[in-house]
Amino acid sequence: MTITRSLRACLLALTLALTPALAAAPATAAPLPTIVLVHGAFADATSWDGVATLLRQHGYQVMTPANPLRGPANDAAAVQRTLDTIAGPVVLVGHSYGGFVISNVHDPKVESLVYIAAFAPVQSEVAQLALDPIRFPGSRLLPPVLQLAVVDDPTGIAGKNIDGYVAPDSFHETFAQDVSDATAADMLAHQRSIAVAANLEPSGAPSWASTPSWYLVSGSDRIIPPASQRFMANRMGADTSEINSSHASLVSHPAEVADVVEAAVR
Repeated sequence: MTITRSLRACLLALTLALTPALAAAPATAAPLPTIVLVHGAFADATSWDGVATLLRQHGYQVMTPANPLRGPANDAAAVQRTLDTIAGPVVLVGHSYGGFVISNVHDPKVESLVYIAAFAPVQSEVAQLALDPIRFPGSRLLPPVLQLAVVDDPTGIAGKNIDGYVAPDSFHETFAQDVSDATAADMLAHQRSIAVAANLEPSGAPSWASTPSWYLVSGSDRIIPPASQRFMANRMGADTSEINSSHASLVSHPAEVADVVEAAVR
């Protein structure tokens, strides 16, 4: 009997001793979302290198899928194939035309959307409307800066083999005036043209209508006028901030862009 009482007393004392430690133990942290970065026109996935490096240093898994630049429906399907490989939550980020693409991705894993100097359409809208010189003057994406070329289109869709690209002698001044000559030369080497028809293809129902969204305006943008960016950000009710940057803010200001992406992590 005495041994039993002693054993109970020891167990009680041990329980009391452990209770504060157990109470103070932190709850299991929720897994960090995978961040998927979608590039826009006149660029490829390497345009995200600086941002992706910073996010990975902060513990995030980052994916930078190739955007085919053929049209919103086709390109959203390509991004969706990347999302299908991810098991957990996602923060989906789009730059420039990449914003049009992520607006047409509908996946319940996507917790937040981030637009970096990007198109953010409403249903049935085409990207070209955001460049309307009457409503939003200032874009330099016009001939001779904008050049056309016939390409071998992999989709085989009629009318999508006419591509637009930024003329090499105008690329630095128009697309990325706030980066060094060497960086601009590297970006130009990675330039990818976009099907002209992509900017004339109507958007489907936008995912931002039901998903928390963030928007980073480039205040010195010479591709998508800042006024157009502010209009789209306000229309979508996005959490909006602005930096004094060229269209290529993801290259010239990677830390600021990474900060906005991290702000979108729940």
